Amino acid sequence: MPDSPQPLNTEAPSEHHPDLDLYDSLRLMEVFIDDQRAAVAAVRAAAGALAAAVDAALPRLVAGGRLLYAGAGTSGRLGVLDSVELVPTFSWPRERAVAVLAGGEGAMFVAVEGAEDDEPQGRRDLEALAPTPDDVVIGIAASGHTPYVLGALAAGRAAGALTVALANNPGAAVLAASDHPILLDTGAEVISGSTRLKAGTAQKIALNSFSSALMVRLHKVHGNLMVDMKATNAKLVRRAVALTMRASAADEPAARAALERCGFHVKTAIVMLRRAIDAEAARALLARHAGNLRQALAER
Repeated sequence: MPDSPQPLNTEAPSEHHPDLDLYDSLRLMEVFIDDQRAAVAAVRAAAGALAAAVDAALPRLVAGGRLLYAGAGTSGRLGVLDSVELVPTFSWPRERAVAVLAGGEGAMFVAVEGAEDDEPQGRRDLEALAPTPDDVVIGIAASGHTPYVLGALAAGRAAGALTVALANNPGAAVLAASDHPILLDTGAEVISGSTRLKAGTAQKIALNSFSSALMVRLHKVHGNLMVDMKATNAKLVRRAVALTMRASAADEPAARAALERCGFHVKTAIVMLRRAIDAEAARALLARHAGNLRQALAER
């Protein structure tokens, strides 16, 4: 890691628990759990910056852009996790949520030490995705100075993509290198420098909040129901039936029958039941309203 402009808060020894190794298991649990409160506070302080990033990203995604994540170590794995979970939760196309990780795909399971220091590789990995001005590049780095992430952000900016950066230290280089810097100032860790603790928790909360807000704004949620989910296993089939029943006021046999006729697409089944139309007509109605279920149901 290059020299930082100031000491990193995340690397500083905690002053609160110098005898941590003497604690019994219950005390350790209490300390680790209580320290996570700082993660929530850090993300809450960044709510305005996150909201601004959502507003900037939204028109690009409406235009067909992608979410492109870049990170190393824990930060990179959290980016992969966020990208993967958008597919079953919101039926977001897999090719429109892509993550690059320092050290390659294998680094998801086995740490590849030193890969985070390769700025040119970060640039190459992002360039391999052929970024466009409609894309949103999200760089994640607890230290805020990870060369691999800086390379990826540089490649995104060179292509005209919107760049968003999450870091846990003020004055971080990745924040300065992005259009939308998101500071998650979690401070010193209970185990000095272990940013898989509350720094990682803050990143997870911020990524969840950012991508979920985008999906809501893209009409993939009706009320607070995840009506664009993929029913890919028995549990999710049950969930699809329950969501359809709740949003349509239909009984279980009717909800299940509608879902079976439309490939278990919850939005379509709700329109079918609420408007008393077939699957083809329901799909057409949703298409006229760009997938906005509320507007489709209100059409006269």
